[in-house]
Amino acid sequence: MSDIRFNRWLHQSGTGGVYQDSSGNIGIGTSTPTSALDIQGGNIKIGSNTLSSSGVSTFTTVNATTLTGNLTGNVTTGVGGSITVGDSFINATSIGIGTTTTAGRNAGVGTATGTVIYNSTENLVQVWNGSSWDTLSNRFTTTGGTKLNSGGNTYHTFLEPGSLVVDNGSVSSVEYLIIGGGGGSGGIGDRGAGAWNWGGGGGGGAIRSGTYPESLSSGTYEVQVGGGGAVDTNGTDSFFGPPTNRITAAGGGAGGDSTGAGDNGSPGGSGGGGGGDVSTSGGTGSGDPGGTANSTSPANGWGNNGGGGLDPAPESAGGGGGAGGNGSPAPPTAGGAGGAGLSYSTWATATSTGDSGFYGGGGGGAGGTTGAGGAGGSGGGGSGQPGPWPGAPPGVAGDANTGGGAGGGNAAGGSGIVIIRYTTV
Repeated sequence: MSDIRFNRWLHQSGTGGVYQDSSGNIGIGTSTPTSALDIQGGNIKIGSNTLSSSGVSTFTTVNATTLTGNLTGNVTTGVGGSITVGDSFINATSIGIGTTTTAGRNAGVGTATGTVIYNSTENLVQVWNGSSWDTLSNRFTTTGGTKLNSGGNTYHTFLEPGSLVVDNGSVSSVEYLIIGGGGGSGGIGDRGAGAWNWGGGGGGGAIRSGTYPESLSSGTYEVQVGGGGAVDTNGTDSFFGPPTNRITAAGGGAGGDSTGAGDNGSPGGSGGGGGGDVSTSGGTGSGDPGGTANSTSPANGWGNNGGGGLDPAPESAGGGGGAGGNGSPAPPTAGGAGGAGLSYSTWATATSTGDSGFYGGGGGGAGGTTGAGGAGGSGGGGSGQPGPWPGAPPGVAGDANTGGGAGGGNAAGGSGIVIIRYTTV
């Protein structure tokens, strides 16, 4: 057998050429090939496919188990093939967009509009719209108040006004616990001609508890947390939801302060206690009596009446009504006790506020000339001011975020609270 041996082939004009070095490397366009086939400054055409010296310029089909490098243009894989770039991939049955955390996502806020990620911190698929991240997952997501997941439920606790915002999805069977602000006490002081003014206890805020009548879907739901009433002022209502479907718990009534011929307790969720020094009556509760622990309330909420004030010495004042019971009329020796609140222990996970799980207690009445102040009702009710006055301390304010009524004698009621609960989805 004969060999054909060459070091260089030249075009007939003597230009260009194919070179082979002593190692067998062949160069086209170079006399010093560095690989088995070294092409410089030219292309190879295979049918309609083109290979260039700088890479794959146009190639209809590449049959390879693994292809690495930078690719542009259209890339098509056969059945069972896939394209992987970092943590992202495309294959015949799925697309993997890669995973990052909220921190990792935020570090790349300057990314291109339309970038899609899976946020493993929030378990959501999100897209960058050019200024913020939009949620693509059909997962129920919410913000508002203090959010807590416990025992298969999600709680949103509002200690002040705000909004529950549903960002995505919907959920049904939403429960609520809403307590109005507690009523302020009646005042205390010299009302002229040597007559004293003994304040009645503030009524507790009404309690609403039940299931919201519609599903929550994307949108904003207003939350009002009622403030406790100032002296001689009712507590503010608390509510949840838009005006068209709003759940409201009335604020407690103010205690009376006997500033004239007589000052009865004011009506409210639970009524305020009547003022002392003259015979007075307690305010009427707009809430219904008969509430029990953890019970679903009627539309008016749970509430009761305040107790009346006493005319003969010690001229003490009545206790404010509570969500669980009436305020006591002033006995002959002391201010009347505030009515008891109600226990909602099944909601205790949501908040550390509340008086051992009780809400909506009435404030005790002032003690008059010599009597002890009435005890506040369980559920945040403040105790009443003791006699004699001047020199005695004022009544005790109702506890914050319990809806407790103020103790009789220059004290404010406690603010209310709103808690929303649903099964975690």
